[in-house]
Amino acid sequence: MDGFVTSGAARRRTLRQAISFAGIGLHSGRRIRGRITPAAAGAGIAFLRTDLGVLIPARHDHVVDTRLCTVLGVDGASVSTVEHVMAALAGNGVDDAVVEVDGAEMPILDGSAEPFQFLLDCAGIVSRPGIARSIEILRPIRVQQGQGPDAAWAELHPVDGPWFEAQLSIDFAATAIGRQEFALRVTPNNFREDLASARTFTQAEEISRLRSMGLALGGTLDNAVVVDGPLVLNPGGLRSPDEFVRHKLLDVVGDLALAGAPIAGRFVGSRTGHALNNRLLHAMFADRGAWRYSHGHAVAGGVSARLPAVAAA
Repeated sequence: MDGFVTSGAARRRTLRQAISFAGIGLHSGRRIRGRITPAAAGAGIAFLRTDLGVLIPARHDHVVDTRLCTVLGVDGASVSTVEHVMAALAGNGVDDAVVEVDGAEMPILDGSAEPFQFLLDCAGIVSRPGIARSIEILRPIRVQQGQGPDAAWAELHPVDGPWFEAQLSIDFAATAIGRQEFALRVTPNNFREDLASARTFTQAEEISRLRSMGLALGGTLDNAVVVDGPLVLNPGGLRSPDEFVRHKLLDVVGDLALAGAPIAGRFVGSRTGHALNNRLLHAMFADRGAWRYSHGHAVAGGVSARLPAVAAA
């Protein structure tokens, strides 16, 4: 599949076969095993805690925590760090799947969505009978945290076609990161090429604090980029000079996938994170005149293109 274009004959997409994964949880440091499996048309995406027998729908209204990662929960059961696998599923146009996991955290793997992209490529993706739909943005929606030039904000805008575009800027005091901006139209091809390999990152000064809180126990230079002022501490350096903003945009794709259907619109944000991404979905669904469901989904023939950055409306 090459891009996102609506079609009246669109069918829903799932995995051709189940595929397994295993790795270490970034925060728990525990060994985690699971599978991504096909699901019936119309089932959507869900996480199954196989150790508890609890199914957790992958929806914005089941987000129970957004500190450091996105956490889904129901009936006391939860799964954290879901954003990378959600981004891979959304970036590849998967409508229906079950992510099975035997613990309370998805494995961090190499800190990016590239391992999940590899799993999906190995499993294959197939179309099945069923009506696919997207969420068409009809008018701007905005959420903001803070005031002045340092405010964090996120917006959704209408676009002139059935696709999802995204633009994000970040600004960090660490000079290894600084201010970065990236914009693109999200298609399977450029998700794979431009976003999937971007790794999560942290500042060296934060690591001791996180570990004192019982977090980041599984973090290493093999699964996160660590910066210290102007220095990148990873021996291999960065995968791209703007890997930091690409990873933050990867998180946006994963967090907004919790809308439950692909968004046909343009995301624009500054300094946004998991909490603000989730607030944006809540604001969208609360404004019934700002969006509508449209039939149709991704089929071959769409455009893969990096977009020029533009000022927010």
